[in-house]
Amino acid sequence: MGTQRFDWTLVHSFLAVLDAGSLMGAARAIGSTQPTLSRHVAELEAQLGAPLFERTGRGVVPTATALAIADAARQMEEGALGLERALARQRDMATGVVRVTASQVAAAWLLPPLLAELQLAEPGVQVELVASNALSNLLRREADIAVRMVRPAQGSLVARKLAEIGVGAYAHERYLARAGEPRSPEDLAAHRLVGHDRDDTILRGFAALGLPIAREAFALRTDDHIAYGRLVAEGAGIGFLAHYTVAGQQGLRRILPQLRIPPLPCWLAVHREIRGNRVVRRVYDFLAARIPERLADLSGSNPERVKKS
Repeated sequence: MGTQRFDWTLVHSFLAVLDAGSLMGAARAIGSTQPTLSRHVAELEAQLGAPLFERTGRGVVPTATALAIADAARQMEEGALGLERALARQRDMATGVVRVTASQVAAAWLLPPLLAELQLAEPGVQVELVASNALSNLLRREADIAVRMVRPAQGSLVARKLAEIGVGAYAHERYLARAGEPRSPEDLAAHRLVGHDRDDTILRGFAALGLPIAREAFALRTDDHIAYGRLVAEGAGIGFLAHYTVAGQQGLRRILPQLRIPPLPCWLAVHREIRGNRVVRRVYDFLAARIPERLADLSGSNPERVKKS
């Protein structure tokens, strides 16, 4: 004699009637109808060869057979619910490769702990991090998501402003011990400054503050932003750094806090055509939520949170 196989739908209906004590109550509880439940119970009774309920004026009363199979039926229910939860987790799990591009500084100082956190939350997602200051990665489809300090102007990109990143003048204590600490912006002319080589961002910043200087005012010049930060951290002179990059670097001190350097906007961008991709969207949403929090933690103060634009 073969093993009897029971349809879970029939068992589900049986348990609903058993718990509710009536067909009407069971139908309400599981969103079914009385005729459907009555039919399911009858089919299960036919398979078992014994009645499961006795009809009374107020509902139904379980028979000895019903009580005998109740525990096994509940075990079947627990198994079915566990299977549903496992399938839901599988459907919800994002899997695939997402390529993220960011500036050199953001790729080195901002994203690593966030991407490590993402790997714990989304183990099925593989991330490729591209450290590049070029702005055209998304248009050439060399990356899926970009973290940028300027707003992408291309219409095919969807950009969201996440925060304002504060920038200040910094120097290592060793340099300040040798050269003294400037008390006013005008004092900078007498100090060794670390600047850019071909990039004129700092020159334009000085001009905007009414302190025009020439490229030759920089004793050390580099357009590599990682090397730039290291030069300042090693005491080569006074430089201009995003506040969040200074966290954890011993000996670096902010100077001239009255120097009003415009903050850098932090933008998160994705190509319009792929923002509907589930795995890309998962990484995009994660970064949109965690980057502002990370910047606040590293800066020691809350950067301005910016609503989705």
